[in-house]
Amino acid sequence: MALSGLDIYKLLPKTNCKDCGFSTCLAFAMALAQKKTSLDKCPHVTAESKAALESASQPPIKLVTVGAGASSLEMGNETVMYRHEQKFYHPTGIGFLISDTDSDAKVDDAIARINALKFERVGQIISADLICIKNSSGDGAKFVNCAKKISSRTTLNLALSARDPKAAADAAKILKERRPLLCCEDPGALDAFINIAKENGLPLALPCADIDQVAQFTDKAKKSGIEELVINITVENVSDRIQIYTFIRRMALKKNTRALGYPILAFTVSSQADTELAEAVSYIAKYVSLVIVKNCTKEFVLPLLVTRQDIYQDPQKPVQVEPKVYEIGKVTDKSPVLVTTNFSITYFTVAGEVESSKVPSYIVACDAEGMSVLTAWAADKFTAETISQALTKTGMAEKVKHKKVIIPGYVSVLSGKLEEVSGWEVAVGPKEASGIPNYLKKI
Repeated sequence: MALSGLDIYKLLPKTNCKDCGFSTCLAFAMALAQKKTSLDKCPHVTAESKAALESASQPPIKLVTVGAGASSLEMGNETVMYRHEQKFYHPTGIGFLISDTDSDAKVDDAIARINALKFERVGQIISADLICIKNSSGDGAKFVNCAKKISSRTTLNLALSARDPKAAADAAKILKERRPLLCCEDPGALDAFINIAKENGLPLALPCADIDQVAQFTDKAKKSGIEELVINITVENVSDRIQIYTFIRRMALKKNTRALGYPILAFTVSSQADTELAEAVSYIAKYVSLVIVKNCTKEFVLPLLVTRQDIYQDPQKPVQVEPKVYEIGKVTDKSPVLVTTNFSITYFTVAGEVESSKVPSYIVACDAEGMSVLTAWAADKFTAETISQALTKTGMAEKVKHKKVIIPGYVSVLSGKLEEVSGWEVAVGPKEASGIPNYLKKI
């Protein structure tokens, strides 16, 4: 059971020294109970108190790292059930299944497709994370060769999924430096896989049929010295899986059930692309830390990455672009000047329409704290004064000769005041961004 703030406070020095960064020991205790800080911030806590507070100082969901280096995949360490409570910290990993029974041509094609899965959306690069190599053949040599080939042709993180301990051990030994996720497919071989993971220092995914088995297997693995564990629920029914995932998350966070406090792995079971996509999206929304899918086409993967990006965006901090002047096309001193806010979706929508118009233009993104045009206007963040300041700060008067600025149609009410405070001639553009191409072609 998790300790309350007062329980933790009783075990602290109670000196209010502020060395931890908090004003009082009680404030530190409350933050520790809410998982907002760590026990090592207190330099004066005794060894006895550290032992008693171990449970309170650990994250409710263990942080597990797959891979090595800057591109490694971190899973777990979440602290809330719902993103509006705070935010989710470690975005769901997107992985792809490649079988060692696939032909060389099919493997080559899959690797090329997966490596190319990078997209830009609202100023961020979104991409896939992992390739899972499955020992479908049952042949250890074939599995090792497939793993070697894939490892040499991608920088993505890797996972090894097998039933045969010997095949898994051979592949794990070769790819040890890449630190792949070791996935045990056969519960009967779990002891052997625990030894493989321990010998090679690898994170281990446990095949669990139900909640009781999760608790049993994580306890066994932890007692054997494996700290980085991942839960793989093997039931086939998608609805049942989601219920189990939700139960695991709730018990880990609300009841501090340590045996369930690990990241979740899900292999999709749907055979058709459309149902597999819906299944994978559901897993991203319902607490899965790594989803491994079979389809690797752009049309399939982009919605997954967009879903992940949206869910793991901090709901209290809108996606923003840098407030500055952006040049679209080969601008000159005669190019039009448009203003908008620095909300990413607003800016990139406007920029896309300006680009499609083929009219080289300047776009001044005003600092509106990441709000959209109407929201920023209603909050007094997108006003005649702020627009005028943006024009001055970006030096637009030196970039163009005409001193004409185009404002969004929804804030046409600002035109008179803006002309007065800025000295610029103000034109009212279309209300919807889709009207920008025709508008620019006619001015």
